[in-house]
Amino acid sequence: MTKQFTLTIDGVQVTVPEGTLVVDAAKLAGIDIPVFCYHPKMEPAGNCRMCLVEIGRPVLDRASGQAVMENGQPKIQFMPKLETACTNTVSEGMVVLTQTEKARDGQKGTLEFLLTSHPLDCPICDKGGECPLQNLTVEHGPGKSRFLYDEKLHFAKQVPLGELIWLDRERCIQCARCIRFQDEVVGEAVLGFEERGRSTQIISLSEPGFDSVFSGNTTDICPVGALTTADFRFGARPWELSASASICSQCPVGCNTTLNTRREAKAGGGIVVKRVMPRQNEEVNEIWMCDKGRFAHHYAESQQRLVKPSIRQAKASWTDAFELVTKNFESSRSDVVVLASGRLSNEDLFNLKSLADGLGGRSILYTDMGGGDLTALVGVGQGTDLGKLGKGDVLLVVASDLYEEAPIWYLRVKQAADRGATLIVANARATKLERFAKYAIRYANGDELKTIAGLHGDGKIAQEFANAQNAVVFYGGDGLGLGGTTDLAPACAKLLKDTNHIGRANNGLVGVWQRANDQGAWEMGFRPEADLASALKGRVVYIVGADPAGDDPALALALKGAKFIVAQDILETLTTQMADVVLPAQAYTEREGSYTSGERRVQRFYAAVPVRGEAKADFAIAGEIGRRLGLNMENGSARITFDRLAANLKDFAGLDYNKLAEVKPQWPIVGRGDLYYGGTTYENKQGLGVQLSTAAERGETVSLPEVRKDSALRPKEDELLAVPVTKLYDLGATVSSTGLLCQRIGAATISLHPEAAKRLGLEAGMRVALSFDGLGGEALVKIDDTISAGVALVPRSMGLAVREPVSVRVQILAEAKVN
Repeated sequence: MTKQFTLTIDGVQVTVPEGTLVVDAAKLAGIDIPVFCYHPKMEPAGNCRMCLVEIGRPVLDRASGQAVMENGQPKIQFMPKLETACTNTVSEGMVVLTQTEKARDGQKGTLEFLLTSHPLDCPICDKGGECPLQNLTVEHGPGKSRFLYDEKLHFAKQVPLGELIWLDRERCIQCARCIRFQDEVVGEAVLGFEERGRSTQIISLSEPGFDSVFSGNTTDICPVGALTTADFRFGARPWELSASASICSQCPVGCNTTLNTRREAKAGGGIVVKRVMPRQNEEVNEIWMCDKGRFAHHYAESQQRLVKPSIRQAKASWTDAFELVTKNFESSRSDVVVLASGRLSNEDLFNLKSLADGLGGRSILYTDMGGGDLTALVGVGQGTDLGKLGKGDVLLVVASDLYEEAPIWYLRVKQAADRGATLIVANARATKLERFAKYAIRYANGDELKTIAGLHGDGKIAQEFANAQNAVVFYGGDGLGLGGTTDLAPACAKLLKDTNHIGRANNGLVGVWQRANDQGAWEMGFRPEADLASALKGRVVYIVGADPAGDDPALALALKGAKFIVAQDILETLTTQMADVVLPAQAYTEREGSYTSGERRVQRFYAAVPVRGEAKADFAIAGEIGRRLGLNMENGSARITFDRLAANLKDFAGLDYNKLAEVKPQWPIVGRGDLYYGGTTYENKQGLGVQLSTAAERGETVSLPEVRKDSALRPKEDELLAVPVTKLYDLGATVSSTGLLCQRIGAATISLHPEAAKRLGLEAGMRVALSFDGLGGEALVKIDDTISAGVALVPRSMGLAVREPVSVRVQILAEAKVN
């Protein structure tokens, strides 16, 4: 066990582990020491001097090393000067005084200096109401300044560091929290200081500006109003906002969030989401979130929202729509195909699966990635926390670009490597995570299985994996489609099983899914279909939360051959335009439900805003259709639907909404009462979720599919193999409808090796035509010297329907470069 030290802070005795900083020890004792530059998630800097306190230490006898006693107590010697609580670690018998006249004078002096050139714009500052500087000035600052107003320095007040984050240079107090967060936590040093002394300013060091997917977090930890987000600045006052707990719906991490809402005149008096904030869950996203999760919520308020049912593009009543749907479902029954995506909640997917089963039809998961059945067998065990992995542990990331696919997992895996964990990154191309890896394995496209097979045996990397205390494998679809990932998953599962890294916490397999609740869909019994086009032709198709027609012309063609199409979605899409009946669904901001993350953690989200128009929850629509067909299904309550789900699925046994809402103490302690310590992150009072147990964990027999020996499709000589990769900001419906992110989305691209580009007579920026499998499209050329000369990278959901590795032809459309 870690050595413990006992000290006294303002008369309160507290025992904490060796290495604890005085400021953190005080926090554990319920005593708040004011800080600006210090943050519990970063290394101490000692910049601001706000945490000045008196620190006394026992006097030690030089000969014996024992404390010198005085009147039966250890003799305490205080330093003549104040010390910073954020840079001093505790020691046995230490005495800390935070409220003496000397300490308070030090804190008052620090604030007086900070305010010498700080603007007096609190009434219009976005931080007003949740501003650490404002709060600490009231509590610790002088009532009157001795400095002249005319001596204040004035700087630019509206400086865009990037298109998402704005800087007010007058408000900045040079605490360097934003710089240190990007450097220490993220590993992207894209911010820095310029000039010196009172002229010191924050600048962006990247092109484009503030080039990081974690930029929004700097506004949370900024202790003043210097950094603000483009969508919230001058938008509302913090005290006007209501807070509702939610879960991010953009990727499989399952970040805990808070939706801040307000009634707004611009919305016709309606209640709208003004901003999305992180909500603390140390086992999931800690106190961070990525920019996609922070800004993409605007799609829920898009003008393209579906708000009323329609029949063959004409507005209709729910009664008429339900009657036509049930008539066609009843007459077809076993010919009904339910095609659903991981954008839906557990409750939605359970009801949709029940409907398909009740009709004798098929339930198909709309995805390009397989293996979700194996994560239920050998996934990470209950109690898994990536934040606990370090020296002696191994993380393997294969065929996945975590930075683009699941940014918070990237962040947490990178931090595990910082703590000493062995990170192995295996991919056919370079990714950002590779910089932090101890071993970077660069395989040829098609050699994924061969690479995993090489981790069995006597090699150095294989031995380090086998001998690890804990091992977690993240596998994804970078360069692969459904077939490739379906083969890769059992290879990864076998590696874990053979090295005894299954059946317990911090060990197992994690799928880096394309959508937030793909894992939940697998848990409900949905499975993907290799030949989806054939499965849709001639059938009655019920499409929920997916746009196959917009994603792939081949699927659009298949849907033209369907007998009857019901499309159920939030936004208008090409698929809804083809449908016979369109049913409007509620956004996740308008309803309650639950998601199952990639780590198989079931988490609950809550309604934050009123329902748009006549939209209904997906589970309720499916439940009503089922009832009209004589099936015993719930159509009103998400809570009751979850109870039914838990009663029918072994892995969910014993769970209910109350269980998902349970919380426990977390460190660091954050809350709205001391914003200067942890930032504006919300304390979690609405639920940390529950991780599902795996078959291996329950001691059940684990039988894995046989691992294929042959390689997947590889590039041939004088041929380009186009492979799909994931881009964080794409043309997906939930992102493209958010105008704020348009600059990040950009145009469709194709990445080529310099040799391949030279052979084809191409240069970066040229517009080219692509043709493959009878399909085609246009893209801009990018050059990437980390990929194979026979491979072309094509981002998913950017208008080019490359869903599996496929041979592609490239032709120049225009000689001129497109800027």
